[in-house]
Amino acid sequence: MVTFAGVAAAFAYVGSVDPNEPGHYPVCPLYGVTGVLCPGCGGLRSAHAFVHGDLATALGANAAAVAGYLVFAVVWVIWLVHAVRGRPFRPRVSPLVGWSIGALAVIFAVVRNLPFGSALAP
Repeated sequence: MVTFAGVAAAFAYVGSVDPNEPGHYPVCPLYGVTGVLCPGCGGLRSAHAFVHGDLATALGANAAAVAGYLVFAVVWVIWLVHAVRGRPFRPRVSPLVGWSIGALAVIFAVVRNLPFGSALAP
C-alpha cells in the first residue's frame, strides 16, 4: 500500500504541476548534455497527459511509459486480489522476459532518435 500511495502521490504532483511549462522540472541529463533522447524522455509529459485522461498525448510523449503505467496497474490489482484472499503474490520474471524488456527499451531509445522514428519522440 505504501508503494501505491507513493505512486499515487507522484502522479498527483505531476498532474498538478505541468511539465510542459519550463522551470518546474530538471532537463534529462542525457538529453541536456548530448541531445539524445533516453527511453524515459517525455515520461513526465506522458504522466501529466495520462492523469488528465489524454491518452493520445500520453502515448505521443512516451509510449513506453504508458505501457509501464498499465503494467504497474495490472500487477498491483493482481497483488491486491491475492492480498484480499490471503494468498501470497510473488511475481517472477524469467531472465528471458527481463532481457527482452531491456532490449525493447534500447530499441525504443534508438528508434526514437532516428529520423524515421520521430513519431516516438516527445
